[in-house]
Amino acid sequence: MLIQHIGHAEFLITLESGFRIVTDPYDASTGYPVRQIEADGVLVSHHHHDHDAVENVSGHPQVIDYAGLHTFAPGIQVTGIMADHDGEGGAKRGKTLLFLLEAEGLRIAHLGDLGCLLDADQLEALGRVDLVMIPVGGFFTIDPSRAAEVVEQLDPRMVIPMHYRTEYNADWPIGSVEDFAKLFDPSRIRRGGEALRVTRGDLECQPFIVIL
Repeated sequence: MLIQHIGHAEFLITLESGFRIVTDPYDASTGYPVRQIEADGVLVSHHHHDHDAVENVSGHPQVIDYAGLHTFAPGIQVTGIMADHDGEGGAKRGKTLLFLLEAEGLRIAHLGDLGCLLDADQLEALGRVDLVMIPVGGFFTIDPSRAAEVVEQLDPRMVIPMHYRTEYNADWPIGSVEDFAKLFDPSRIRRGGEALRVTRGDLECQPFIVIL
């Protein structure tokens, strides 16, 4: 499995079979360069402009934007789990979906615009997680300290932070990835590169946190 961070909360996940999945495609208003990407499936955590620009994904993909159990193809299963976009039960920003992708013997979680800690039902639905893509910037989502708490709740093998301030969205009221990284042992963090290749067999050899 190859995981490529396009930017913000958008990732391109390419399976060994060639099946391609895009998460939370953003539009030009985010400040990031918009890339037209071909994919077979799209995961949309919620319908805010920086997460649901499905028009930028070509190839007539299957779009999943609601909770429940879904099958993209044999051996590629996705579970959508409802969560709050804020710490006030969704009163400020509504709801977001958490996605659990199961493929190639791996369990990959993308936490959308999670705005609070996970509850018991969400933790049970997610179960054992090998790798989690988690928002860390704060304001619109959980902040770095809450993100670290969610990491502790899930106890994954690997973590990829997302949804933080960069040169492209420098005027946004969110924190940088360094605010999250400083909460962990630097020796457990790998930085650089646009993509990560991971298999079930090499999880033990991978760093704990990967900043793409």
